[in-house]
Amino acid sequence: MSDFPADVVYRPRGRARGLRPGAHRGRDTGGLGTFRDQVPFLRLPDARRIDLRASLRDPFENTWVRQFETRTAVEVWVLVDLSASMRFRGSGTRMNLALDLCRGLAASATRISDGFGLIAADETVRDDLILSATRRPGQALDAVAKLAEAEPRGRSAEGLLEGARRLAGRPKLVFVVSDFRWPEAAIAALFEALAFHDVVPVLLADSAEDAALPAWGLLELDDLEGAGRRVVFMRPALRRRWREREQTRLAALARISGAYGRPPFRLEDRFDAEALSRHLLAT
Repeated sequence: MSDFPADVVYRPRGRARGLRPGAHRGRDTGGLGTFRDQVPFLRLPDARRIDLRASLRDPFENTWVRQFETRTAVEVWVLVDLSASMRFRGSGTRMNLALDLCRGLAASATRISDGFGLIAADETVRDDLILSATRRPGQALDAVAKLAEAEPRGRSAEGLLEGARRLAGRPKLVFVVSDFRWPEAAIAALFEALAFHDVVPVLLADSAEDAALPAWGLLELDDLEGAGRRVVFMRPALRRRWREREQTRLAALARISGAYGRPPFRLEDRFDAEALSRHLLAT
């Protein structure tokens, strides 16, 4: 895990809802913010905002008022998978990737007065690892530090569905952080539960997973979620089927996430805040 949180640049899809002033384009209009357009005085009867030039140019002698787009704060939430597969170590450490991401989002959100919230889950929500949305940088980073002490040990990440249902209220920007090695139905159920929100799936991956597959040879595989160890005789046909199943899994994740939110961001080996920022601004 890096020493300093990397800055992540993001913006909600569409205009944000809310009354708290912030950094994002809001749905509401008011007397302050970015100039949006001009409207008749009867629609916005605010004499302080009368546009004299527009009113004098109007051949019908209507009075026009400047209307401004408010800037609004949002809540950024991270749902973190704590199933045992998150213990994987290869070219990087899967949990360290998740922690670097959480630290970057916590620092970036609170820096611009957005709220940062965190929910971690394995089979159930880990109530000791929940942070209600806060705008205090120290409190947000302390929650991530506490997450760093947790051991991924669950046999599944089904608790994330319960965590998603706890995100009530206005739409939020929600990052789902996992290796997504779940049944397709479980992924679809989670995204359906988050359909009201702006959802960003973050797929944790490792280059060593594919590099470790030889064309021929014996492999000792360790199922981190409880199925134990077994020896597999790897051969070209089996390796090909293995890779095809992996491509099918990734395609299913992309299809489901595309139906409910943004496309997945693949975070591989190390945390790259710049690449994540580009992804968030482009999708």
